[in-house]
Formats: sequence, C-alpha cells, structure tokens
Amino acid sequence: MSDAAAHDWSILDVDPTQQKVTDTDAYVRTLMQWHFGPGTGSPFWLDRRSRLDFDPLTDVKSVEDLALFPNLIDEFRDVSAEELVPRGLGDAKIAAIFESGGTTGRPKRFLMFEEWFSRYLAWAGRKAASGLGGSGINLLATTPSGPHMIGEVTVRQSHALGGKRFTIDVDPRWVKKLIERGRADELGAYVDHLVDQTADILATQDVGMIQTIPVLLTKIAERPELVDLVRSKVKRIAWGGAHMDPDTRAILREEVFPGIPIVGGYGSTTILSVAVERKDEQPSGLATFDPFSPYVFFRVVDPGTGRPVAYGERGQIVMNHITKYALIPNNLERDTAVRTPAEDGHIGDAVADVAPVQTFDGSAVTEGVY
Repeated sequence: MSDAAAHDWSILDVDPTQQKVTDTDAYVRTLMQWHFGPGTGSPFWLDRRSRLDFDPLTDVKSVEDLALFPNLIDEFRDVSAEELVPRGLGDAKIAAIFESGGTTGRPKRFLMFEEWFSRYLAWAGRKAASGLGGSGINLLATTPSGPHMIGEVTVRQSHALGGKRFTIDVDPRWVKKLIERGRADELGAYVDHLVDQTADILATQDVGMIQTIPVLLTKIAERPELVDLVRSKVKRIAWGGAHMDPDTRAILREEVFPGIPIVGGYGSTTILSVAVERKDEQPSGLATFDPFSPYVFFRVVDPGTGRPVAYGERGQIVMNHITKYALIPNNLERDTAVRTPAEDGHIGDAVADVAPVQTFDGSAVTEGVY
C-alpha cells in the first residue's frame, strides 16, 4: 500500500480561515510522515533524512521539535527545482519559481504551488481587508517583478480589485551592486529614474492603490506635485520588501498622506508568503506583523543561544514554512525584530519594528531597496 493510501492527510489541507488545524502537534507529526515518506516526500528531503542526526519520523512530535532541524537554507541556492516537488502532490500546478532577493549571496529558489498561493492570498485578503475588493480601481505596482514573489502578488491583487495593473521596472540586485561598489551617484540616478516613471503613471492614469517599496514611497513624498497626485487619487498604499523605520512611517501616515491607509507587509520568499500588518494600533506605535499560522510561523531569538528573547526585546527572526507544499524549517533570517505575542490561537511570535542585521554569516548585509 502506498504512503498516500496508508495515511489520512486531510489535516494538511490548508484552510484560509485558520479553523481546520486544532491540534498543531498532530499536524506536525503528519507533516513529517508526508515529507519523509518515500511515496509522498520530495527528493530533497528524502535524500537528507539519512544525513540528519535525528529521525524526523520518530523524533519530531511537536512544533517545538522542529527546532531539531539544521538550517539548510543555503542548499536552496543550488538544488534543482525538480528535487523540491513532494511526490504526494502528483501533478499539482506550479504557479511560479521564485527567487530570494540575493541580499545574503546568490539567490535561493523555491517552488510556489498554485493551491498554496491561492489559499495564502485568500487569508491575506481577509486579514488585510480594505473594502476595495471588486471596486474596479487600478493598482500601480512600483516593485520588483521577474523572479521576485511580490511581482506575481501584485498581478493577483489587481485581479481582486477588479481593475488594471500599472508597473515599472525595479531591479533590486542592481541596486545592491551599486551600493556595494560605492556608486552613490549611479544609485541616486537610478532611484530618480524609478520615481520619474512612477510620476508619469500617476500623472496620466487613474490610480486608486499603490503597492510599493519604502525608498520609492519616501522619494515620492519629497516631490510636492506627486504628493498632491497621491492625495487626490489614491485610496490605499501598501508597502513591503525593505525596512521602514518608525519615524518615517509616522511622518508618512500623519503628515504626508493623512487619511490614506498605509499598510505594511513583511515577507520572504523562504516562507512563500507575506506576514500582514495588524490593523489594531499597538501601544508602541510600531508596525506589528502576523504570519499565516500555523503554516508559517516566526520565532524571535538570541542568535548566540537560539533561545527566545523576552517579549518586548529585540532578537533575530527564525522563519518556518511547514505545509505539504514545502518544508522550510528553522531559517535564521537576516532581520531582527521586537518579539511580540502572537494572536490568540496562533503559534510562534508576531514581529514588530523589523530591521536588517548589519552582518550575516560574516558578511556585510546590503539591504538596498528590497
């Protein structure tokens, strides 16, 4: 009898309303059977089982036991896409192959399955509900595209809005190279080029929502004529992909674009999703982000000990994606955050005031624009 026939896998079916997983430890145990069963697991994880110093099938019994996994994220720079397909998914549709931004070196690659993508977006759409769905407004996406997840997210955002999508080209890897080479003049010219393209669309087209990155939003705010256009046309601004400090966020929300919701997202290709900013204002005033628990969860730790820091303290973010579509556990990210209690019923931590580390694996971190 095959693995697929021998087990009840229904607990692994992703529920965008988050009502289906009532026993997360049982979920994790079933997930181990899926990813390390010869009939359902991916070649990537089946090959690595024998090289782990524990047995996932017997030793991982709870969410906490996922900490046994070493951080294998660097292997995703070289692994072939075919090795990442869980056999149990059969001929499930792949929406795209996405790449990381390359901040910590050569990009890592991950498979985005259509079923996971649509269910994650359904959850995010509910959590960040704007009231604009189906309104027909047009979206201006001033974000990376190509291999980066945010590009395809904006395609689907525009579909949900029922309008058209306008875009500009943003190459975050070229920006990082300019910064690393000390080419401030070229970097300034490139960013101005991006803002000029944005200005042309804002001036000539009916734009009701902007999805952007912090550096471009702050540059728009420096041009009075663009501020006027945004104030007169735009009903919502969404940002993500890079750090926005609390002071800049407050100025943009309260002084530059008052009355226009400015909503952040904190995502990573390694979790195949974006954590959504809470609507409820926190006492600290900091943007706080919640992932799609239990399928994606964070831990905020002391990087020296691996132990959680106290709530309200800053630590480094450990990311986990645990679905039948992918297993990406225990990834120490290049970001720090203030540890915040998760929402009721969610596992792991929420994160606030996300900021990049200065060095990672002994190398300087260049955040750039994404």
